[in-house]
Formats: sequence, C-alpha cells, structure tokens
Amino acid sequence: MVSEFRKKKLLFLHRFFDKDAGGTVEKKDFEQAAENISNSRGWKQGDAKYKETFDTLLKVWSDLESVADADKDGAVTADEWIAMWDALCPEPVLGARLAESLQDATSDGAIDSEEFSSVCVSFGGSKDQAVTAFQKMSKGKSTISWAEFQELWREFFAAEDPSAPGNFIFGTSTF
Repeated sequence: MVSEFRKKKLLFLHRFFDKDAGGTVEKKDFEQAAENISNSRGWKQGDAKYKETFDTLLKVWSDLESVADADKDGAVTADEWIAMWDALCPEPVLGARLAESLQDATSDGAIDSEEFSSVCVSFGGSKDQAVTAFQKMSKGKSTISWAEFQELWREFFAAEDPSAPGNFIFGTSTF
C-alpha cells in the first residue's frame, strides 16, 4: 500500500514526465523530453549526444510501457503509474541507470550541479530550485557518484521522510 506521502511523490513524478499535461505519460512525452535536453545542451540532430539522449529516453519509455501500461493503450495513467512503482518498491531500479546517464553529460561517472540542473530545467523545473536540490542531495559536495545516485534514486521511491536527500532527485521536493 502506498502512503499518502509516497503517492504525492509518485503523482509529482507522473506530472514531471507528462510533458503535454495530457493526464497520461506517453512516448511523445519522452520524445519531447529528449528534444528539450538536447536543446538545453546545444546538441543538434545528427550529433552523437543527441542520438544517445533520444535512444536513452526511448529505452526508458519502452521499459516503462512494458511494465506500467496495464491496458496496453500506449499511455500510462496516474493509477497505472502508482501501481507500477508500488510493485517495484523497495528496489525501484527501472530507469535509474538511464536517468544517471542522461544527467552525466560529460560521461565522467559523476553528476555535477550544472549537469543536474540542465536536465531539471529541460523538464520545466526552476534552475534555482534544481541547484538547491543538488546541494541537498550531494550534501555540499561538487559531484554525485553513480553509487550515490543509485541510493538517492531508491530513496525517492521508498523514503517516508520528507527531508530525505533522495526526495530532491527530480529538482525539487515540492510535491
């Protein structure tokens, strides 16, 4: 059973990915997110990083659709979304590695504040909120390692503590 606090986080995340605010998460939302990330980083169609970003987000969509789209209509409703994440806890690995690779623009194995905030902004978030969120997640360090990112990811989906650093992994803790 999903607590009210976790439900608020999951519904926030559903809206985070619902780029056209249509009430469902669909493939076109992930295509729009890939376009936004690429544009924010100055990558053009034909660039390797542009293709990698699209491939990564379309892989996330494919995995998500296969697990969450219970009625197989090509759209993930809020109820399907919550049911999926509830079933995956306490090990919500879906998308963790792909999310980290999207944020690690320099492919150096770590995420810095600029990389993190640019992805948050491309999803419609505030750069100031994202920088503040990064500081809370990194506990004042300049980067977050892959191992740290995995723990933060798990924490977002499982933590009941509103002050847990993982609650900031999507650039805010306002749910």
